[in-house]
Amino acid sequence: MESAAADVIILGASGFTGKRVLGEFLRKLPEDRKVGIAGRSRQKLEESLSWALGHTSEEQRLKSSVPIFEADVHDMASLRGLCSKTKLLVSCVGPYRLYGEPVVAACVEAGIDYLDITGEPEFMERMRAKYHEQAVDRESLVVSACGFDSVPAEFGVIFNTKQWQGSSKPNSIDAYLTLRSSTRMKGNFATFESAVLGIASVGELQKLRKSRPIKSPRLQIPGVPLKRPAVHWEDAVNSWAVKIPSSDAVLVRRTLATVAENPDGLPTASKHQEQSLRQWTDIKPVLFGVYLSVKELWRVCFLLLTGFILYVLANFGWGRKLLLSYPEVFTGGVFSKTGPSQEEIDNSSFSMVFVGRGFKDASKVPPGKKQQPDMEIITRVTGPEIGYVTTPIILVQAALLVLENRDKLPKGGVWTPGVAFGTTDYEQRLQNNGLSFDVISKH
Repeated sequence: MESAAADVIILGASGFTGKRVLGEFLRKLPEDRKVGIAGRSRQKLEESLSWALGHTSEEQRLKSSVPIFEADVHDMASLRGLCSKTKLLVSCVGPYRLYGEPVVAACVEAGIDYLDITGEPEFMERMRAKYHEQAVDRESLVVSACGFDSVPAEFGVIFNTKQWQGSSKPNSIDAYLTLRSSTRMKGNFATFESAVLGIASVGELQKLRKSRPIKSPRLQIPGVPLKRPAVHWEDAVNSWAVKIPSSDAVLVRRTLATVAENPDGLPTASKHQEQSLRQWTDIKPVLFGVYLSVKELWRVCFLLLTGFILYVLANFGWGRKLLLSYPEVFTGGVFSKTGPSQEEIDNSSFSMVFVGRGFKDASKVPPGKKQQPDMEIITRVTGPEIGYVTTPIILVQAALLVLENRDKLPKGGVWTPGVAFGTTDYEQRLQNNGLSFDVISKH
């Protein structure tokens, strides 16, 4: 079993999210494809496999033959060996700021494809700055954020922009996230740890951006930027809206900048380049912001206070130690070291409403002209619990897309999900597997 090859290998399959990703692969992977799992502890991997098999049908259980590989992110030889056994590596080993780079480096060196579920902007931008050119040369496709961070936001924006037809064009799209649960949902500790380290790395991210000589092109957006207050009441979701620092906005900007930089699309091995180019040019530039929908005003105050405390403490070593030692105390029980129960996961869902504002005839509103929008399109993306149901769905569908349609994707490079998958049937795949993209209104 140790020497068996696999079409895709999950690194970190014994983790809280990793075993759920494995379960989704076992349910969705075609019979002629094989998934493998990898990590430091064979015993934990076997336990994870038993858990995943227990959540599949009897038929799937009998058909499953999952090879197990031992690998450690601190041992490059083991990672190189792992890469030699597959064409696609899926990493669920976080925080990625601490453990992600060796995996990316090994995949690029081996010329295989890589996907992960990180939502850490500093890690993603550092990987692009460091490995993009090599990945292009090696034809290794590296795509981060293939989870709730940040596919619903990216493809929600793309879906909204495609509703603007003819002479109409959007100026801005604001996303309003609502999290629903019939029981009190607790987030997993690893997610909280990534968030704390992400806050701590803001300074490094700013230095990285300043060090890069190439600046993104100025997006050609009709009108002037519409400024929305950080906290405001939003009629579209009938609640207060609080702007949140998020990788969603970073990824959307990168995708839109890439489209602007490459008006003729990216090189692929596909014979359907003309169709891909039409879909590529349907992605329109916009200003984008992300807000959390909050019904009660006191919750807005609690959210702002908690955010302030996290920001202050995360910038000091002793503060990070406190936060990571007592997550429940500093988040009011939102995160815990035990993570959510299965009942909490089963009774949770999300809704992301996208409010697009723009102009019916954009030809009359050049960039920089001060004019109020006269058109609004509202769309929505909905799905099950974000971290342990939606994220595995998104990741597995991305992996299947890579395995089945590799010739229609960029030949290589470090890209966002929107750039890598935006001209494919990825949105439809998500719709077929539990997410929904809907048009709410046009006027």
